[in-house]
Amino acid sequence: MADQRLYHKVANQILELIDSGVFPPGSRLPGERDLAEKFGVSRVSVREAEIALQAQGRLEIKVGSGAYVLDGSDMPLNGLPKVGPFELTEARALFEAESAALAAPIITDETIAELENYIAIMSGKVESELSPDEADAAFHNTIARSTNNHAIMFVIDSMWKMRTEAAQLQRVYKNVCDKDSSHREDEHQAILNALINRDSSAARRAMRAHFTRMIEALLEASEEEAYQEVKRKASESRSRFLLTKQLS
Repeated sequence: MADQRLYHKVANQILELIDSGVFPPGSRLPGERDLAEKFGVSRVSVREAEIALQAQGRLEIKVGSGAYVLDGSDMPLNGLPKVGPFELTEARALFEAESAALAAPIITDETIAELENYIAIMSGKVESELSPDEADAAFHNTIARSTNNHAIMFVIDSMWKMRTEAAQLQRVYKNVCDKDSSHREDEHQAILNALINRDSSAARRAMRAHFTRMIEALLEASEEEAYQEVKRKASESRSRFLLTKQLS
């Protein structure tokens, strides 16, 4: 416990130096040995502090190079780490599959009815003050709540905040969900069916299948975006070439 408090203290001391401008965005922190001597701690404590700050999106650790200060203004709200859509979806697949498996044997009939209502909202079958995306979030967080494990509830709620509060992730997920909305109801219904049957293995598989398909959709969207970028650059090159040819 003392070691844990120590690395938190070191992390806060580094943050104070960053926020005061001693280490501006883009700068490289001194080496672990120098920081350990400065703060009067072990290199292990410095390393753990830097890893914690990397998780918060304040540092980027480059193997063989050192720790570099990131621009804090680019961080999502509430100090959540800055992650890409693939990282986030991969993490959600891992945590939420196990969340569904844990919830399956102990979920109540009242919660099953609540989940059924969220699916109806997502599919547009019932009117609600909730949007389809809000019903989607409520569906997943309700399953997490059914585990009766507050650590799991916190992690899954935090991942949903990353998805909804970071502008880049909002845009990516919106594009994917708009193009891939036909799968939403079927996949959530498969998860619900496994929960109704109190089948942990089936709930885990259904949740993993949901996120596997989402990762595939993200890949397709990335490939399409890259293709459009190539087309744009080719069009610019063609225009410059034609203009040069006309001038000559």
